[in-house]
Amino acid sequence: MQTQKVIDHIVSWLKDYATKARVNGYVIGVSGGVDSGVVSTLAAMTGLKTLLIEMPIRQKVDQVDRAKDHMNDLKSKFPNVEIMSVDLTPAFEELYKTFNVQDDLYPNEKLAFANTRSRLRMLTLYYYGQLNGLLVCGTGNKVEDFGIGFYTKYGDGGVDVSPIADLYKTEVYTLAKGLNLIKSIQEAIPTDGLWDVDRTDEQQIGATYPELEKIQKEYGTKTAEDYEGRDKEVFLIFDRMHKAAKHKMEPIPVCDIPEEWRN
Repeated sequence: MQTQKVIDHIVSWLKDYATKARVNGYVIGVSGGVDSGVVSTLAAMTGLKTLLIEMPIRQKVDQVDRAKDHMNDLKSKFPNVEIMSVDLTPAFEELYKTFNVQDDLYPNEKLAFANTRSRLRMLTLYYYGQLNGLLVCGTGNKVEDFGIGFYTKYGDGGVDVSPIADLYKTEVYTLAKGLNLIKSIQEAIPTDGLWDVDRTDEQQIGATYPELEKIQKEYGTKTAEDYEGRDKEVFLIFDRMHKAAKHKMEPIPVCDIPEEWRN
């Protein structure tokens, strides 16, 4: 990948989009992961106002520390960067008490609460974005957004722009190196940070990002019968998750009413 060309292109795209939209810049949620690390840096490079918000919810200390270290590093390099920490744990705990149901009756409760965390962060980003005249900048990559749908609908999927959604995860790591992000961000193990237990993306999905990328690049041209061994296992994982997440990737269905019925 021609790393510098990609970096320059995304920075120019972000700056042009914000200018045409007549906004002051971007707000980004910083998690301590490589995706938000890369996106926040690219946004900062536009020279436009860039508000970085760290939003812990029952978060592990190492994730919080990485996020803060990255934000402080960017602030020291870019005068247009502003940083905030908004502790959403108290708000989430109130929702938890309000929503809590019997686990044995509702087996999807833990997943619903994980998605609630993401949606609470989305609400926060739009609140501060509107206060400051900023667009919410998404941090999803190509595998998450258009491969397996590994994001929360109206959570981290609720954004105004998606600058790295055409980049595979391995390419995002390449950009992180090219942007010289702090070492802890470059080496961060992918995790969505939405669970009380420490669960990496690989543990949740059952496959690594490089394995998924191989399948995604061939998806639609090959079937399960074209693979064997581990590749076939990953294909079946990708195929199942892709089909289950179609509702996230496609426009909201609209029930069309025949025009003649309107008369």
